[in-house]
Amino acid sequence: MWFFLLLKIYPVGVFEGVKLMSEKASLRISGMTCATCANRIEKGVGKLAGVQSVQVNLATENASVYYDPEQVSLSQIEGKVSELGYGTVHEEVDLLIGGMTCAACAQRIEKGLSRLKGVSAVHVNLATERAHVVYSSGLVTEEGLINQIGKLGYTAKPDMKEKESDEETSRNTQKYKLIASALLSSPLLWAMVSHFSFTSFIWVPDGFTNPLFQLLVATPIQFVIGWQFYVGAYKAVKNRSANMDVLVALGTSAAYFYSLFLTLRSWGHSGHGIPLYFETSAILITLILLGKLLEAKAKGRTTVAIKKLMGLRAKVATVIRNGSEISVPVAEVMVGDTVIVKPGDKIPVDGEVISGTSAVDESMLTGESLPIEKQNGDKVIGATVNGNGVLRVRADKVGKETALAQIIQVVEEAQGSKAPIQRIADRISGIFVPVVIGIALVTFLIWFLGVRPGDFAIALEHTIAVLVIACPCALGLATPTSIMAGSGRAAELGILFKSGEHLETTHQIDEVVLDKTGTVTKGKPELTDILPFEMDEKKFFSLIGSAEKESEHPIAGAIVVGVKGRGAQLQTPDEFTAIPGEGVRAHVFTKEVLIGTRRLMKRYDIDGSEAEETIRSLEDEGKTAMFVAVDRQVAGVIAVADTVKESSKEAIQQLQQMGLQVSLLTGDNERTAQAIAREVGISAVIAEVLPEQKATEVKKLQSAGHRIAMVGDGINDAPALVTADIGMAMGTGTDIAMEAADITLMRGDLRSVADAIRTSKKTVGNIQQNLFWALAYNVIGIPIAAAGFLAPWLAGAAMAFSSVSVVLNALRLQRMK
Repeated sequence: MWFFLLLKIYPVGVFEGVKLMSEKASLRISGMTCATCANRIEKGVGKLAGVQSVQVNLATENASVYYDPEQVSLSQIEGKVSELGYGTVHEEVDLLIGGMTCAACAQRIEKGLSRLKGVSAVHVNLATERAHVVYSSGLVTEEGLINQIGKLGYTAKPDMKEKESDEETSRNTQKYKLIASALLSSPLLWAMVSHFSFTSFIWVPDGFTNPLFQLLVATPIQFVIGWQFYVGAYKAVKNRSANMDVLVALGTSAAYFYSLFLTLRSWGHSGHGIPLYFETSAILITLILLGKLLEAKAKGRTTVAIKKLMGLRAKVATVIRNGSEISVPVAEVMVGDTVIVKPGDKIPVDGEVISGTSAVDESMLTGESLPIEKQNGDKVIGATVNGNGVLRVRADKVGKETALAQIIQVVEEAQGSKAPIQRIADRISGIFVPVVIGIALVTFLIWFLGVRPGDFAIALEHTIAVLVIACPCALGLATPTSIMAGSGRAAELGILFKSGEHLETTHQIDEVVLDKTGTVTKGKPELTDILPFEMDEKKFFSLIGSAEKESEHPIAGAIVVGVKGRGAQLQTPDEFTAIPGEGVRAHVFTKEVLIGTRRLMKRYDIDGSEAEETIRSLEDEGKTAMFVAVDRQVAGVIAVADTVKESSKEAIQQLQQMGLQVSLLTGDNERTAQAIAREVGISAVIAEVLPEQKATEVKKLQSAGHRIAMVGDGINDAPALVTADIGMAMGTGTDIAMEAADITLMRGDLRSVADAIRTSKKTVGNIQQNLFWALAYNVIGIPIAAAGFLAPWLAGAAMAFSSVSVVLNALRLQRMK
């Protein structure tokens, strides 16, 4: 059992099964234009010896590769991507280095950084005290580079000079190309519009209809601005494949070269009145560029959740170095540093308070609206906001080890993963382009030989329309954009799906199994009842609180907190004895106080019969009830219980209203479990189950035909979380439970279970809508184009905006409540 748990906790393979002895590389890919490109990379890289699985996400332009480093290197994988006609994007960073004294220092840093996986080039300049590093962000981070330099005995911090991101640079290039293409093609559009009977009144300068003028205007659009389509098409054909670039290049080239032929044939004549198609190719390229730019901007909005999470991070930290307070970038904070957090500041790292008291706003992580009081010994989390006090915090986790960094990593991996439903789209897109080319050829032959015999121009026009309208871009974007938007919005709601697979399958569950302690209940005892018989209430509070003050038992702690909250004044007992399994005996205010079980009363020959009915009544409610005796006489009864979370009953009602069966699975005794179940409205209870038996109970439910979601928070829940179809861990629980689960509910609120299921349903529904419209668009559009009812430029506009519509539909998920 523990073997399977470890496989779940440390996954190294995805979907195709667990891959042992493998490493994961996350590569950013450039040059992809449609789903066919993603498929080609997956197949090409997947054929390398040692590569165990490949997933390429068109929307994120990211490839996740699991491989055996003993059989294949990362450079070989990148080389294969390049051979297939695409590029791998590397990040570049300039670091300011401190502590170098000679050339040997520079060489040491270069060698040290070069050893890091993902670093492809390092240059350290001793004179300027700078290091220029080229690296793959999927394998090493900027913080990792700085930490490595720190381990070598030097200091480093980012050079804060301004620079544009690769994405922004690429987007700007596309924008300038679009502007140039629009300006050059506008005279051609003007001339084309005047050809329609209902626009014949429009005046067109004679020069705009001149074949030579149109040739001069269309040529730079075709071969300079549109060169990217030829490059993409060449690479695709070279690798025995076909993608969007092939369709665009074929369609526009056919229009351009046929018009060029007609222009050359009319050389020496006026040329006016010749049916040219320069505007077809030029306007097609312009519309496709417009569509791609709009698509890129819309796709950028799907990553808004990641950007928001990253924006939560503190930028600088105040640390104590050599006895002085100095301000440094967060990346330079090291484990063990003492960090000063002033009122209103973000806590920069995960750590422990070593001095000071304050209230900390943790709503970004837990959803708890009220600030949490922090004092010496309490844990704090990076990116939470300090209140009105000054805290000194010892840094325990920095950089990618912090809770926020882990959350960002989970969301990024989920957004970059491939949902099973996408395989359908991948299979279709893999054969789509060759089929479309075949349909286009048949269309040409039918028109040229049958419908309009010998009319090459008409046959060519309809063929171009078929080629252009059939681009599979929308099909390739249908699933990943929905996964990105859905998982991103879920993260904002405090729900972390570990992969697109889990986001897709969660909605299929029909039964939710809940652990009790820490899941349905708060997980810690609280004083619920104080029932003195004849003694003054305040005096009774003080006696029991003072008697329990010296005990370290959790129940004693709950009693002390409870009576203090009721205004009791406590004093240290003159004598204190803890009797394991029975209770405590203490001397307080000159009185002997005994608090505990029936056995404790029997030990001291105390008659507890008058309290027995009250004790039984409290125990029937699932509470731990105790006798209180003062000077060997029963003076009252107190009870503690692990109280139900305020939101649990509402959450369970939500699940039941969704048609789901809800069961309680606990190791507690039957009476306590039934009491809790009654309080929250659960009818099915499985009690007195040992930790190792919980997974067995889940299997029994699965064997009865149910798809199970297990919700828990403790180490003892981990096997059951692994066994269930979907494991959900409360974010307030243990790290092992969260590692074993498929979904982490960061806010520790059971209502998040219903939210997770609703998110899955809405995301899958959105994917199905996208796939339907992407396929319907082509199924309807191709016959219309082949029948001659769609001009090529209209086909180009429809093709361009189909991709945009798919992305915009996915963005609706960001408004989920």
